[in-house]
Amino acid sequence: MSRRRNKEYDDAPKPKLTQESIKEAMKAFEFIRPYRWSFFGGMFLLFLSSLVFMIFPRIIGELVDIAQGNSQFNLTLKEMGLWMVGILLVQGVVSYVRVLLFANVSEKGIADVRKSLYQKLVSLPISFFEENKLGDLISRLTGDVEKLHSAFSITLAEFFRQVIIIVVGIGLLIFTAPRLSLVMLLTIPVVALSAVFFGKYIRKLSKERQKKLAESNALASESIQNIQVVKAFVNELFEVNRYFKTISDVVKISISYAKGRALFAVFIIIIMFGALFFILWQGAMMLQAGDITAGQLVSFVTYTFIIVASFASLANFGPELLGAMGATERVRQILAQEGEIDLDANPEVKPIKIEGNIRYENVHFHYPTRTDVPVLKGINLEIKAGQKVALVGPSGVGKSTVVQLLLRFYDLIEGDIKVDGKSIYDFNLRDFRNNLALVPQEVILFGGTIRENILYGKADATEEEVIQAAHQSNSWEFIQSFPDGLNTVIGERGVKLSGGQRQRIAIARAILKNPAILLLDEATSSLDSESEKVVQDALEKLMEGRTSIIIAHRFTTIREVDCIYVLDGGKVVEKGTHEELTLLDGKYNSLANMQFENI
Repeated sequence: MSRRRNKEYDDAPKPKLTQESIKEAMKAFEFIRPYRWSFFGGMFLLFLSSLVFMIFPRIIGELVDIAQGNSQFNLTLKEMGLWMVGILLVQGVVSYVRVLLFANVSEKGIADVRKSLYQKLVSLPISFFEENKLGDLISRLTGDVEKLHSAFSITLAEFFRQVIIIVVGIGLLIFTAPRLSLVMLLTIPVVALSAVFFGKYIRKLSKERQKKLAESNALASESIQNIQVVKAFVNELFEVNRYFKTISDVVKISISYAKGRALFAVFIIIIMFGALFFILWQGAMMLQAGDITAGQLVSFVTYTFIIVASFASLANFGPELLGAMGATERVRQILAQEGEIDLDANPEVKPIKIEGNIRYENVHFHYPTRTDVPVLKGINLEIKAGQKVALVGPSGVGKSTVVQLLLRFYDLIEGDIKVDGKSIYDFNLRDFRNNLALVPQEVILFGGTIRENILYGKADATEEEVIQAAHQSNSWEFIQSFPDGLNTVIGERGVKLSGGQRQRIAIARAILKNPAILLLDEATSSLDSESEKVVQDALEKLMEGRTSIIIAHRFTTIREVDCIYVLDGGKVVEKGTHEELTLLDGKYNSLANMQFENI
């Protein structure tokens, strides 16, 4: 059995070019529909600039013919130079406007995609985030959208440019030198396609090399980060041998990669340049025979190089467009999800009056990701407005689930939850949640200032309300100790604050929200005794006059609550006050005695 699983490197599947996949990919143009005139204008100017570009090889050939006195036009070198300056100015203006038009399409269109995608993500239910990895979602919001941006701003335009250049170039070649064009068309496309397939093989080897190298780097990083474990288990030699093996694999693949590159170089030198030299030799023979002029030969050779380069570019743009097609599909998958709220239809939260009477009626539930594991099996709870109720029981019995269901993070399987006699599913979701506040065990703060984190509870609160909330949460003293006070930047996820300080900021946030129903999910379980006392005092102030549900880890914090519900096996097995339950020889007494014995 392997002692540690190696990291797997899975590439995103690339879509195949089928009628259906192309049809789906075309839906990406819905994102730029509002800017379609800029897109069409850019495409027209792209076509125009490509045509202008294809004039230059003809001009170069004409300069040679004018110099030799073989020009078909009655122009001097000076006049031809003036024409070149004029064409360059036109090309410059056209290119400038084209770039601006495509930038208008790509930047504004992709900004709309980012906005829609993020708005959709935050409107999706909690279950969606449990079923999808965070890294994948962030990748879609950043990497996939960036692929679309690249496609609309550069790749698509350049792809069409190369197609136009190839088609127009071949047409001009046939018009300029039909016989020599036949030689080119019989050799260059075959050579170019061969180079494309050869290049794909080289890229595959390069990819395998990068994969193996990444594995060796990950292995080294993992063992160094866990160096204490390595040394404690005397596994230095084991790790060294494992790393040496991966490096040997890297060398083996690198040698194959080098051989491939060497063969590709031989191919380019012998086949590619051989084909070009053959065409040049044929052209020189025709020039000697008087079938073409020197200027026509120069133009022909220039067009040939441009066409070959365009074939090579198409080989690069093809995979990029395929990647953009895949990105479009993944983005559309998220946009097609049904959100739990519609921010466009209901952008504002409306204040509603809730007293705080709560009733759980025969509630059954299992998590969407674990349908075979029932969590709640007919829970019945009743909490009157203003009461403090605690939920206790062993880990995994569904205490946090009871709170999450009240917040409507998940839909019930069976039963109902009523607030003030009305099913919670009959309320507007955002209006309902606005009357609840959650203080979790693991407080997550945002990487801004203390003021911004407190204001998260009420964005339009005054300075006096913020300061009052800080006082009531026992936060004001430590906030004032910072040089910047409320403007102190707390770092990502609040890392610059202690656990107790983060908890008090979360309490201040809840106080500012002024909820009818307060939910405390083991809010002091991770704190030391000193911090717990300060936070518990702040929580007592917060719970005054509110319906409060407390998930308790330490029984010392719930002795004064109005009722304690003991959960076990997905059901309520006991209920009563602390004094009533301690008189029973039941589950609560057993849990309490076990906890006090461990103190």
